[in-house]
Amino acid sequence: MASDGIRVGLIGAGKNTRDRHIPGFQKVDGLEITAVANRSRESGRVVADQFNIPTVYDNWQDLLEDPGIDAVCIGTWPYMHRTLTLAALEAGKHVLCEARMATTALEAQEMLDASRQRPDLTAQIVPSPLTFKIDNLLQEKINEGYIGDIIGVSVQSLGNNFMDQGGPMHWRNDRDLSGFNILSMGIWYEAMIRWVGRATKVTAMTKINVSSRQDEDGSVNSISIPDHVDILAELANGAQANMRFSAVTGLSPGSDVWIYGSEGTLRIDGGLNVYGGRRGEDKLSEIPNPQDKQAYWRVEEEFCNAIRGTEKITRTPFDVGLHYMEFTEAVTRSAQSGQAVALPL
Repeated sequence: MASDGIRVGLIGAGKNTRDRHIPGFQKVDGLEITAVANRSRESGRVVADQFNIPTVYDNWQDLLEDPGIDAVCIGTWPYMHRTLTLAALEAGKHVLCEARMATTALEAQEMLDASRQRPDLTAQIVPSPLTFKIDNLLQEKINEGYIGDIIGVSVQSLGNNFMDQGGPMHWRNDRDLSGFNILSMGIWYEAMIRWVGRATKVTAMTKINVSSRQDEDGSVNSISIPDHVDILAELANGAQANMRFSAVTGLSPGSDVWIYGSEGTLRIDGGLNVYGGRRGEDKLSEIPNPQDKQAYWRVEEEFCNAIRGTEKITRTPFDVGLHYMEFTEAVTRSAQSGQAVALPL
């Protein structure tokens, strides 16, 4: 890589790449997006014309062979993440890979192993931005002992629609494309481990209420990814967690998080407002969350700073990505077996 700049190639240029990654890269001094390879040359050309990207490749293999590209942003569906990451690292390219990390924990482990064999290259998973606004505040309160010892964590994220049997097929409904993740489970678990640390044991029950969906050509597909899940987990810090995610809970209250401690309680409502109360108080009160202390989206900047050696990847390194992949797979294993599953797998 030339010391005066970073040249990035895009493999897959879907909505998140267009809405977040390209604008994010364009804000970084000394960075140029030089090439794109999308599912077709035609769709790649549309993106290139929209964002003034000079080169369109017919396929990702040709893009990785370009010696002028220093780093790649992988924006495909999860089923291609392992293949593309291993090939990119082998080609000597830094990797920013869209979440979910892969389709299975084994694939994620192979990605982590490959990245460790190239410590000279930066490898980053795109983090869940859902709770950036409150992450720093929650970490500060918990670390300063506001709630004392953590006893329990409750997370629920419920859709507001009744079940729609035979509704349209989305790639997230296809396990071959999306892997073991269920609904927003991975997003919320990634956020939860920023606040209270990792799970060490998982027990889960899941249900598939909408058993079939129609794809674009009208074909009916059987669904194997649950649309309702309940999880109990033991955490490394000794606390217990319960998590519920659903897409079939009409008129639901939406999202809600509670963190209970020996000396206090924290609650996060659906608008990501934080409330707290301590022993001796009779109700929760909103905790101020100054904007200048909130985290915000700077994924592309962090990636480029890491390439330049001025910052360490914190959101999200490959080892954390592997852990949430193991968690999501443990949920399915437990639901299928009826047994608790220990982590790491």
